[in-house]
Order: sequence, then structure tokens, then C-alpha cells
Amino acid sequence: MRARYGVPLGIAAAGAAGLVYAAGFEVRSFRLRRVTVPVLPAGMRPLRVLQVSDIHMVGGQRKKQRWLRSLAGLRPDFVINTGDNLSDPEGIPEVLDALGPLMDFPGAYVFGSNDYYGPKPRNPARYLLEKSAGRHGLNGNPPVTGVIHNPWEDLRDGFDAAGWLNLTNTRGTLKFEGVSVELTGLDDPHIKRDRYAQVAGGPSDNADFSMAVVHAPYLRALDSFTADGYPLILAGHTHGGQLCIPFYGALVTNCDLDADRVKGLSRHTAEGRTSYLHVSAGCGTNRYTPVRFACPPEVTLMTLVGRE
Repeated sequence: MRARYGVPLGIAAAGAAGLVYAAGFEVRSFRLRRVTVPVLPAGMRPLRVLQVSDIHMVGGQRKKQRWLRSLAGLRPDFVINTGDNLSDPEGIPEVLDALGPLMDFPGAYVFGSNDYYGPKPRNPARYLLEKSAGRHGLNGNPPVTGVIHNPWEDLRDGFDAAGWLNLTNTRGTLKFEGVSVELTGLDDPHIKRDRYAQVAGGPSDNADFSMAVVHAPYLRALDSFTADGYPLILAGHTHGGQLCIPFYGALVTNCDLDADRVKGLSRHTAEGRTSYLHVSAGCGTNRYTPVRFACPPEVTLMTLVGRE
């Protein structure tokens, strides 16, 4: 009996232990990633940017809320929220409360699909199938039906009331301590709400520094931003792969970005130009898949410095 059942039972036990770790510990093991990015014009003082992404707030997530509130102690120059704040239609008050201290700083935001629509139960294996077929989100898949519509307008109004810039297919400029930062944003490419023609043309000459912001790092958005000359692009959406293989990495990105750039800082090239790309692994999960493995939840504090 031992020879016949020992190996399967061992595999089952290891799988159960991994699930307990992924759902009980790592998903709440919040981390701060720090990275330095050489993108500023020569002579400009360093800028500290806090990127928050993919909170996916569900009612009752007190530890996540406390941790987000504590980030104000980092004293960033400005905050960028790259979307997917919700995983519960009733989670908006808790999102606004958790981000309240950060909204005392200059900031800007774009929305992701989960800000507009509530999640539905989904087989995680479908992400692998969509990857193999080259289909992601509404890009190549049939239109979604029977979705839950979130009250995203309340979230928008809360951010706007705090003075954060809404970068939905538009531009805006943050001004603080004698510095001006131009921001160009897109609505979520994952659900085909991006309208690059409305923001095309590249950085203007009216700001000290310009950068681009989008929720899902689809190649069409990255190519357009890079070709237009933005030195830095911020995105989220991927959850860093969420369920990763130790010493190997992510299997999927939930978009057409390659898995090698699923999170962290990398470079993107298009039409002979190169931009820095930072993809946040985010600090939450879809409420129906509340697990992370080899990919802790995170936010990123970026220090922008002079170009090399």
C-alpha cells in the first residue's frame, strides 16, 4: 500500500500545503519594491513616484487597508494609480478610505476593467488557453455578456475631489515644488477602451518631464507611447503572473506582453526609440482567485534620476 499510494499522497499533501501558503500567507504578504529609473533631463532633481495598482478591494480586507494607509509615510512627490481598484461593487468606500492619506499628495489615475465591471468566476486554465490562442480580454474574444456594472463614477468622483488627475484618454500636468510633470494616459486596452488618437503627438515642451500611464500593457499601447518619445511608461494589470513557478517565473501575463516583462522594470523598443517600462505586480487578486504563489503583492516606490 505504501508503494502504491505513497507518491500520490505526497503530491497531494505538497499541493495542499502550497495552496494554504498561497491563500493564507503570501496573498497578504505585502511588499514595497524600490527601483531607480534614469529618465530625467540632466540637472533635474530626483523625483519619488509611488505606483499603486490592482488593489482589487473586497469588503473586510482590513490588513490591506491598513498597509495602504501606511504608505503615506514614504512621502512621495506624487502618486500614480494604474487601475483595478475594485473586486467588489461595494468596495469603493474602503478604497477611498485606504488611499485617503495618499490622496494628500499630488496624483493621477487610470481605470482598469475591474473598476468598470464586477468579476465573475473563471477557470484559471482559461488564461493558458487564451495565451496559446493569442486572445486576451476583449481583444479577439467574443463580447462579454451578463456583466456586473460597478459604480465607478463614485470612485472617479472621490479621486477627482482629492485633486488627482483623471488620465482617461487624455493628458494632464502635475505641478509641485517648482516642478511640472506632464502625464499622458489611456483607458484600459484590455477592454478596448484605449483611444490613442486622442493623445497622440508625444511630450510637449511645456513641462520639465513627461511620462505615460496605462492599466494593461498591451503592445499597441506600449508601441505608440514609445514611438512618440515618452521615456517612461507605467502599467499594471498582470499581477506579476500571480501564480508563478519558483526559479522559472510567470506563465501568463493576461495580455500580449511577453512573460519575461510581466513585472518590474524593463525596456520597450518601437520605431527605433526605447522607453523604460515599469509593470506593477499589484497588491490584490480577483475575489474568486484569492491566491498568490512566488509573486507577493506589492507597490513600487520609483526614484527617477538623471539619464545615464
